[in-house]
Amino acid sequence: MTVFRAATFNANSIRSRLEIVLAWLEKWKPDILCIQETKCQDHDFPREAVESAGWHVAFRGEKSYNGVAIISRRPLEAVRFGLDDGGPADETRLICAQAGGITVVNTYVPQGREIDHAMYAYKLEWLKRLRAYFDRHFKTTEKLIWTGDLNVARTPLDVYDAASKKDHVCYHEAVRAVFEECLAWGFTDVFRKFHEGEEKYSFFDYRAPSSIAQNRGWRIDYILASAPLAKKAKDSLIDMEPRLKPKPSDHTFLVADFEG
Repeated sequence: MTVFRAATFNANSIRSRLEIVLAWLEKWKPDILCIQETKCQDHDFPREAVESAGWHVAFRGEKSYNGVAIISRRPLEAVRFGLDDGGPADETRLICAQAGGITVVNTYVPQGREIDHAMYAYKLEWLKRLRAYFDRHFKTTEKLIWTGDLNVARTPLDVYDAASKKDHVCYHEAVRAVFEECLAWGFTDVFRKFHEGEEKYSFFDYRAPSSIAQNRGWRIDYILASAPLAKKAKDSLIDMEPRLKPKPSDHTFLVADFEG
């Protein structure tokens, strides 16, 4: 049985986390690894190091903020960036490409800052625009993965002490509602398919050194699959090992395997 392995990782600077990424690629050998917050301009992206290790890569970035990339075992096809509805394209927040017959949309959704901040309203609108993007470009019968750092904890299981987070921009009822509208396009949360009821997280705040030991985190990184792929999902997991390494990202790797 062949397996298509998809993974996602918010690197919080690809150059700072390059050794972790390359070591992870060598160990896990995914078909695709989607990265967010590369935090570098395109001419500074470590393309040569990635390609020298035997991988294909496409990316779009900017200095110090945002940035998305897809690293692939196979050549990437039909690569495009950003939302295309006439509003802010945000090319450093969305990359879409095809690999191995599967279309992948990798997004870094705006965090939102504070409930009363303009960026929170922008986040809500961004997710609505993304739902329209799916409606415009894809059919639910296609093999499609939407992945990335989506900056939303979907349910109380997806953030520790959820009751205290009701006004947080990543758990507020309004952002969860618009996130559900995106999921209603036809996506399955692959990790939750295999870990129903489990409190497992992909993000742990730097500012709370004991957060990992106490399991005080957030699940805001997702691999979401259209119906034809979701039914072929074989497993999904959060790999905590990279988060325990020296100088890690505050996120770690999420993996999902699909029957080929």
